[in-house]
Amino acid sequence: MAKLFRRKILRANVFDKALERMNLLFDRFDKVCVSFSGGKDSTVCLNLALMVASERGRLPLDVYTFDEEAIHPETVEYLHRVAARPDIRFRWYCIPVQHRNACSRKSPYWYPWNPAERGIWVRELPKTAITKLPGFSLGMSMPDCAPLAYGAEHGMVADVRGIRAQESLRRLRMVSMKIEDNWITSPRNGHNCAASPIYDWTTEDVWLAPKLFGWDYNRTYDVFDKAGVSHSAQRVCPPYGEEPLGGLHQYAQCWPHLWHKMIARVPGAATAARYAKTELYGYGTIELPEGKTWRTWFDDLVALWPKTEQGEIRANVAELIDLHNRKTLGRDIPAEEADPVSGASWQFFCTLAIRGDLKGRRSGNMQIKGDLTRKKLGITLEQALAEIK
Repeated sequence: MAKLFRRKILRANVFDKALERMNLLFDRFDKVCVSFSGGKDSTVCLNLALMVASERGRLPLDVYTFDEEAIHPETVEYLHRVAARPDIRFRWYCIPVQHRNACSRKSPYWYPWNPAERGIWVRELPKTAITKLPGFSLGMSMPDCAPLAYGAEHGMVADVRGIRAQESLRRLRMVSMKIEDNWITSPRNGHNCAASPIYDWTTEDVWLAPKLFGWDYNRTYDVFDKAGVSHSAQRVCPPYGEEPLGGLHQYAQCWPHLWHKMIARVPGAATAARYAKTELYGYGTIELPEGKTWRTWFDDLVALWPKTEQGEIRANVAELIDLHNRKTLGRDIPAEEADPVSGASWQFFCTLAIRGDLKGRRSGNMQIKGDLTRKKLGITLEQALAEIK
């Protein structure tokens, strides 16, 4: 099991630390580029990088985006504004990168800008779109493609991303495995390191910075505010993935002229718009069918997926079962109430099978399930572990 280091509170503010890290990137790497989605986090990274690049005489700054096609019109407008800046050298990639389609089990992925589906594209290609990427092949995901944006001919590349530990346990774990340079990954493809200089920023920090410094930002957030969407639920990525799926219906309210294109773009979108936050998609409390056990229903749920995805789901759950066995010395997995040590239960595994969890993001919630069980029983982790010995 990988060792995780505890967080350390420093007598410094996150803005100064982010600038310090950004300067470090310009010291160490031949090229510093910013992966830009148009969202609030990448907006902060963009402006911090511009500040440092300007001070060091390293302008124009290299910035790239993987346009995901099914995005808000305000996001497109923002991308155009950023691309037009004289202090930025912008690469606008429109590549059919594989994206998760959580709307459908039969079609679990979709591909923006897929030439074979041009008739159902949500919008036309931008005039400056780059549609070829050396090394790309259909089926590659975003993490696969990112190191290809700037090849080895650029030397060692720092790829700045707006990744923050607060957003998920998985991201917290990513920055908790090293003490030195915990926010910089090992080289991908031998030359490209992903860097997360604002990993310790909170959501409040990210919202405050553009206001304090007068930075341009994506006006999609203004539309969300008017519609009463909470800040934590405001996403500018396409709404078909497992995490943003619950916001698909927002297009009908906020961008009705796009709505018919959005639900026609990927299989199952019309159904997901109605039922994304129901038991059908694994949200809330799921009920066990009559005559089934949670263990046998898990097999039935997995069988509903295509063969490849069946293997991925089973492999994911097998890792969780192995984790449970190591933590509990092989204790039987409970049916419903999560194990107080590992958090495992066949009910939880059924939830994963319904959703797919093909990125493994929901799996990280298993430990939280164990925390809830201990709280319910009124015991500590030490007491729960003592029952195993």
